[in-house]
Order: sequence, then structure tokens, then C-alpha cells
Amino acid sequence: MKQLLVLGAGTAGTMVVNRLRRVLDVDEWKITIVDPLETHYYQPGFLFIPFGMYSKNDVVKPMRDFIPAGVEVIKAAADVIEPDQNRVRLADGKLVGYDFLVIATGAFIHPEETPGLNEHEWGRSIQEFYTLEGAIALAKYLRTWQGGRLVVNVVENPIKCPVAPIEFLMLADWYFHEQGMRDRVELV
Repeated sequence: MKQLLVLGAGTAGTMVVNRLRRVLDVDEWKITIVDPLETHYYQPGFLFIPFGMYSKNDVVKPMRDFIPAGVEVIKAAADVIEPDQNRVRLADGKLVGYDFLVIATGAFIHPEETPGLNEHEWGRSIQEFYTLEGAIALAKYLRTWQGGRLVVNVVENPIKCPVAPIEFLMLADWYFHEQGMRDRVELV
């Protein structure tokens, strides 16, 4: 039996196992997904939280709800990929072999790597929407913001979704119109 191993049960990983479980013969393929979390965060939805379109309940669900029957779930973190031996060493030392490997672990923000970014104003006048906590904090900030200059800046690559900063600006334009304060906001 061939082994398909997927690292990461975020949006990409869950899409892969759902699609491939439907098209690969169950008698020929074993599909395994590895992720340390039991919770699925629908990260594309984080963009809508600051504008009140989504809430935490819309983007946080049990991971198992998105994994089809017949897919083995290993709750662990991947530590080392050993491509010469077609296996992955997990954080607990367990080895998982594969014939085909899909790496869907995602991108993570690291504001601490940009000098000055996460110092005095991080979480105050400097916000982000790429994490659940950041999106919720930004929503809270925008509810009481009186206007001024709103700058959307990409400070690192790769980013989770290259088009998200543009989408954010469009949503901000709509949101501030709806709030009756668009004339008090400069979008940069």
C-alpha cells in the first residue's frame, strides 16, 4: 500500500486530504495527516474579523470536523524531514514513512525580526490580522478608533496570502464608509 503523508492540518492540508481521499483508491493508498493541534483555524477568515464580518466562532472549529473518514490523524509536530529515507521524524521521536509527502505547514509571522516593529507600539497603533489574536485585537482597536492615517505595510516575505493586504484596504474602505467616518480616514 502506498503512503501519502501530509504535514499540516490547516486550510491547505485539509483541502489536500479531502480531495485525495475522494480520488485515490482506499485499497491502494493510506493517507495520514500530521498536526500538533486539535483545533482548525480557518486563517483566510481572520481578514474579516476586524470588520465584524466574522467572529472567533466562525474561524475556530475542531480539526476532526474537516478530516474525512479513512484518513489517519497523528497529533504531533513534525521535527525533521528525512527525504533520503522517505520519512519524517516527529517531535516525540516517532518515525512516519511516506511514498509521497505534502508539506502544508503554512507561513508564520515574525514581527520580532523587523527592528522596531514589535517594540513600543506593537499591539497598540501597530496591529496585524494574520493571527486570531491579532485579528481580534485589531477589531477591538478599530471599534474605538476615531480616524487618521491607516497604513497597511508588508514587512516580510513570504506572507500567508499575498493579496490579503489589498483585500484589507478594500474592506477598510467599505467599513469606514459604513461607519460614516471615511472622510476622516486616509488609507495608505
